[in-house]
Amino acid sequence: MSSAKIIDGKDAAARLKAGVTEAVSALKAKHGLVPGLATVLVGEDPASQVYVRNKQKTATAAGMNSFQHDLPAETSEADLLKLVRELNEDPAVNGILVQLPVPKHIDPFKVITTLLPAKDVDGLHPESAGRLIAGGDALVPCTPLGCLMLLKDTLGDLTGKNAIVVGRSNLVGKPMAHLLLNENCTVTIAHSRTQDLPGLCRTADIVVAAVGKAEMVRGDWIKPGATVIDVGIVRVPAADGKTKLVGDVKFDEASQVAGAITPVPGGVGPMTIACLMVNTLKACCAQHGVTDVPLPLTLPPKTDA
Repeated sequence: MSSAKIIDGKDAAARLKAGVTEAVSALKAKHGLVPGLATVLVGEDPASQVYVRNKQKTATAAGMNSFQHDLPAETSEADLLKLVRELNEDPAVNGILVQLPVPKHIDPFKVITTLLPAKDVDGLHPESAGRLIAGGDALVPCTPLGCLMLLKDTLGDLTGKNAIVVGRSNLVGKPMAHLLLNENCTVTIAHSRTQDLPGLCRTADIVVAAVGKAEMVRGDWIKPGATVIDVGIVRVPAADGKTKLVGDVKFDEASQVAGAITPVPGGVGPMTIACLMVNTLKACCAQHGVTDVPLPLTLPPKTDA
């Protein structure tokens, strides 16, 4: 039996998507604009296909235009970059997401840097990263943005809290650390070579686990009452011979110690796609100089049934 509050990412994402849908409707009514999201998938990786389908479905449900480009795995780097440049120039497309990973013969950094920063709704362009580090307005990677929204929804003001981010990827770890710094947290970035990682985690009021290693963070790593955000999602063998999804945190242990914790699945994952919608809406407004449509940049409050 869990003693921690379970942070419901599905409910949070539903609230956020409702806010996006409302803002898209207002944008249409006031300015005749419809945000457009283009996704590009190279190859036939089953997990990537599911992710892209969900992104397209969510965009359509929010009232956005959806443009899907599915390319064969043998697509050349030059042809992919040509498509990205065409989407950069297309006024109907406000956000571009190239699903990673791309096949090995394509340099992902070249793809990312070819994107127009104003349309980079994954927030991976060096200009986007630089703006985030400098504390400026930027399109932020969707997963850390979702994590931050969940933290603020759970804890309110994060000022002064000790936070540890376990993982240093460009997609989650690094931007997560800067988002927390911008919220006046004291932030430690840890990784596989950190000395006494369990001891460091025990000092943290907030633990964000983003290493992609199944159940690495154990219950005795968690400070009593801390808030735990589990970004990991790994498929492992289950007792019945099938498989199951787990996170980077040993949930049954950590939930006995933490004050609040995200489950896997149903925690951070739904927020990632919802935040992609926020970024697409934000990009559309910025490209057209729209300032009179309120953007859902925080989670709308829960409404009691």
